[in-house]
Amino acid sequence: MSGRSVLRRLDWLTVLLFTLLVAFGWVNIYSTTLTDPEVPILSMSTLYGKQLFFIAISFVFIVLILSLESSFFERFSSLFYIVSLLFLVGLYVFGKTIAGATSWYDLGFFNFQPSEVGKLTAALALAKYLSDIQTDLRQKKHQLYAALIILVPAFLIIPQPDPGSALVYFSLFFVLFREGFPLQYLGFALLFILLFITTLMFGVIWVGIGLGILTSLFFLFKKPNLKVPTLPLVLFLIVCAAFSFSVNFVYENIFEQRHRDRFSLWLGLEKDPIRLEQIKKTIGYNTYQSEKAIESGGFLGKGFLEGTRTKGDFVPQQHTDYIFSSVGEEWGFLGTVSIIVIFTVFFLRLIQLAERQKKDFQRMYGYGIISILLIHYFVNIGMVLGLLPTVGIPLPFFSYGGSGLIFFTSMLFIFLKFDASRLTEL
Repeated sequence: MSGRSVLRRLDWLTVLLFTLLVAFGWVNIYSTTLTDPEVPILSMSTLYGKQLFFIAISFVFIVLILSLESSFFERFSSLFYIVSLLFLVGLYVFGKTIAGATSWYDLGFFNFQPSEVGKLTAALALAKYLSDIQTDLRQKKHQLYAALIILVPAFLIIPQPDPGSALVYFSLFFVLFREGFPLQYLGFALLFILLFITTLMFGVIWVGIGLGILTSLFFLFKKPNLKVPTLPLVLFLIVCAAFSFSVNFVYENIFEQRHRDRFSLWLGLEKDPIRLEQIKKTIGYNTYQSEKAIESGGFLGKGFLEGTRTKGDFVPQQHTDYIFSSVGEEWGFLGTVSIIVIFTVFFLRLIQLAERQKKDFQRMYGYGIISILLIHYFVNIGMVLGLLPTVGIPLPFFSYGGSGLIFFTSMLFIFLKFDASRLTEL
């Protein structure tokens, strides 16, 4: 397909929404990091100058992606995935530690985070595997292999430790459910998450009592003609009990103190008022200041460059994970709602594009990037508003960062390339 034909077939609504998010994101990065108005906008000594450079690099990637044949990404998806795994393994030898996580390669002028590349390659590899097996996820071996494509990079990232990035990989399971993965697995996953949280909140004994009561109620009110195999039910209850018993060990020995503090604050587990105050001043400080910044913006906001909390550096990491708080303070309720509306239209449009794909690979990849971008969006906004614990996930196309912006952009435009060529490369 010629370059002119690609541009004509490109979904320009998605491109417009993408551009709005990147542009408004840069405006807020400029606002949160500006210290000297006399420094030129293009200065690489400033974070907003570097972000402009990253934006320019992203557009170079867009041109490169649109110039390639769509089949290129499908043909080499497995190779890309393997290379990304090697990059993740290499972090344990050559990685640079930033903010307590060894998740980066120091390239001098640029810190490269391979987990961002891994999200893209995992989405490609998963789509390739599922399309090759014709989405036959009824067989256990296919379920296992598909799950391993997601789990291998996630488990390489967890020990860095970077649970936030690992969580993003788990979002790819939604692609499996879209393509016929048994829904009972989702039920089991939600059950074990609930068991984990309730065990932390109430303890193993009360969870055991609760399981016993639920089982008794089930047998008491079940329909007479409903046959329930006794052995599988007993084994299931044993697994639930064993999992509940393991929660405290995992929490105390695998989670780091900062992760435990975040859960303690989020779930209200800390009873010692002195210790609770310490956690609020450290782990909970960012969220508290973020909430106050958003609250202070009112309906219309304080105005561009007029955010007193932003200018006073009240919110740490405001240009990265907490950039949404600057929107609330300077642009107010109207600004935050506008960003949410743009993201909502953006995601709905991507779902429409995914559903109209003619090839299974392209549809599955589309749902892969939708899953990745959605979990970034929901977790980041929830974290900034104090609804979710802090896990260090940036807002797509909005937060400061070269690796994230470049590879979010690449993910999106590979899909837009697929969509533009869907009628010519069947």
